[in-house]
Amino acid sequence: MSTAVLVLAAGRGRRLGSEIPKAFVPLSGVPLVVRSIETLLAVDGVDWVQPVLADSECARFQALSLPPDSRLADPVPGGAERQDSVAAGLAALPVGVKYVAVHDAARCLVTVSQVETALGVAREHRAAILAAPVRDTVKIAKDGVVVETPDRALCWAAQTPQVFERGLLGEALKMAELAGFRGTDDAELVERLGVPIRIVESSWENLKITVPGDLPLAESILAKRNQ
Repeated sequence: MSTAVLVLAAGRGRRLGSEIPKAFVPLSGVPLVVRSIETLLAVDGVDWVQPVLADSECARFQALSLPPDSRLADPVPGGAERQDSVAAGLAALPVGVKYVAVHDAARCLVTVSQVETALGVAREHRAAILAAPVRDTVKIAKDGVVVETPDRALCWAAQTPQVFERGLLGEALKMAELAGFRGTDDAELVERLGVPIRIVESSWENLKITVPGDLPLAESILAKRNQ
């Protein structure tokens, strides 16, 4: 066994305005987490898929209609924040896993090809993330005042999956915990170790469903793909 994917699905979906946890919100009748898992199980070279959910939602997950597959593990409860959930998922993986991809269940439009490319780059370079070049000019501001305008050609919007050697991700989590550091994505933790992270160009279709307007956009992307 070589490669596992942690599927993070512990978010509550408050910004989405949903009465149910975001992972279970349907897109064209299929829950977001199911769509993500179905794609990941179709990826060549994925040996283990580990869902991570809020403790209160693990039973709900097990009641979903998912394809029978020995690579799909029972869910494990996540933590209060993303890093806690990643650490919980990492601890649940079999010993033989060498590479770990971390994926947001809410990015359910990621493609098999995108995941396979990210895995291949990480196996060669230890760390790789999907990202899309930003389309807008980015401003760095403090107290409502612009202090810097970075070169747009250098700016990328990070996505998932983010793929790392297992030991590298484990070390990054440990060092962040010792320093009391909380990052906004997993790559940020690995960056703090001084390890180069390769970018695999993705597209804006790999959006993270976060606010109500994202659902109709995702529906339109899905409809276009199914034509």
